[in-house]
Amino acid sequence: METVNHPLEKATQSPLDQWREFLERILQAYADLPYRYGEVLTYVVVSGDRNHYLLMHEGWEQHHRVHGILVHAEIRDSKIWIHYDGTEDGITDELVAAGVPKDHIVLAFHPPHIRTHTGYAVA
Repeated sequence: METVNHPLEKATQSPLDQWREFLERILQAYADLPYRYGEVLTYVVVSGDRNHYLLMHEGWEQHHRVHGILVHAEIRDSKIWIHYDGTEDGITDELVAAGVPKDHIVLAFHPPHIRTHTGYAVA
């Protein structure tokens, strides 16, 4: 049976649930990009509580093993914490464009004294 989304469904969704959807959609767009060198899969891993999001590479590039995290984001204390972002331009601009306020995004890969100068949340 096909599920039809009601137009008011998004309007009644909590901001955190919207942000979870944004994170998953943004990371899936990166996962869908083909890896140019070798037999490498890129995929999204979401924790059961939907509070941790990973973008991972896994496979072989010629004779070298490829395995690692490209992005780690977490929903914590009603904010999105970006623990690691190894994408070329970063996902923060995409989150802001999707509607996440900058003061609800923490660039956790920077120390707190640097975060005060980023234009994003400190913690």
